[in-house]
Amino acid sequence: MEKVLEVKDLHISFDTFAGKVNAIRGVNFDLHKGETLAIVGESGSGKSVTTRTIMRLLSSNANIDKGEILFKGADIVNKTEKEMQSIRGKEIAMIFQDPMTSLDPTMPIGKQVAESLIKHNKVSKSEGLAQALELLKLVGIPNAEKRLKNYPHQFSGGQRQRIVIAIALICYPEVLIADEPTTALDVTIQAQILELLKDLQQKISTSIIFITHDLGVVANVADRVAVMYGGRIVEVGTSEEIFYNPQHPYTWGLLGSMPTLEGTEEKLYAIPGSPPDLLDPPKGDAFYPRNEFALKIDAEQQPPYFEVSPTHRAATWLLAPQAPKVTPPAEIERRWAIYRERHNISETGGAN
Repeated sequence: MEKVLEVKDLHISFDTFAGKVNAIRGVNFDLHKGETLAIVGESGSGKSVTTRTIMRLLSSNANIDKGEILFKGADIVNKTEKEMQSIRGKEIAMIFQDPMTSLDPTMPIGKQVAESLIKHNKVSKSEGLAQALELLKLVGIPNAEKRLKNYPHQFSGGQRQRIVIAIALICYPEVLIADEPTTALDVTIQAQILELLKDLQQKISTSIIFITHDLGVVANVADRVAVMYGGRIVEVGTSEEIFYNPQHPYTWGLLGSMPTLEGTEEKLYAIPGSPPDLLDPPKGDAFYPRNEFALKIDAEQQPPYFEVSPTHRAATWLLAPQAPKVTPPAEIERRWAIYRERHNISETGGAN
């Protein structure tokens, strides 16, 4: 399958008053044409920093210390701001988490949707508005013709998110980055937005990077899943491999913490401890202090990636040939089974 994006050994740091924060520490992943890659992990794991680096939208105190981001064979890291302006919105676009802060409250939404198309494709304003109207219809804005001149505050939260999606898709980008696009929405609207993204992807053949801290939405949207912790990807595999055969203890914890809605007496599982302090990154495995299955070597040496299958690998010493055999706790496995059954997640084809 053709690769549209390759991230290689990416290291990102931030200069702060407290010192240098090593936010991203050797991230590697590929994105293939037409696929959806979900990047999951707790807040602070490095998901958004990684994807904002792809867009080159980092703050002024950020440093790209090392690594490559290859798009169409060219390294984005080495591009000038002017060169990036020709890529952003046209070839790589982003849906941000909060639609209200992404939209200009002083500009009609028709003009906002058309703006990127007019700039990048040099079309007339009337042609831009005509295409904006078609896309607003495509994303499900009711009475789109009459609402082109409406302002963001005149739309509901779900409709605003649909408008933001229309803005991101107006130039039919090759890569779409969705940074927690459903976090602020209620469950019903969340499901509609996820279904919309799947439908639009099939129509325009774009590749999607979907950022979320909620594994619950992953089975419905992702072909592959990358699990991030402490600025590194600790496990990557197909959606089915992550849901049915997770290998990293952190992935076990994420899956175990998903609510099953089994009953009112159910206690939510929580991963003990706190994420690592990246001002002083740990010498060994960053998950070591929170890992009840940690080995002595975890405190001393960062684990390499071990291959579970041609599409599945995990960075944990538990997969080393000489490591003791460890299985997830029975209670966590029970919760996974309940969750898969409740959400109709198949072992061979994701969510049905």
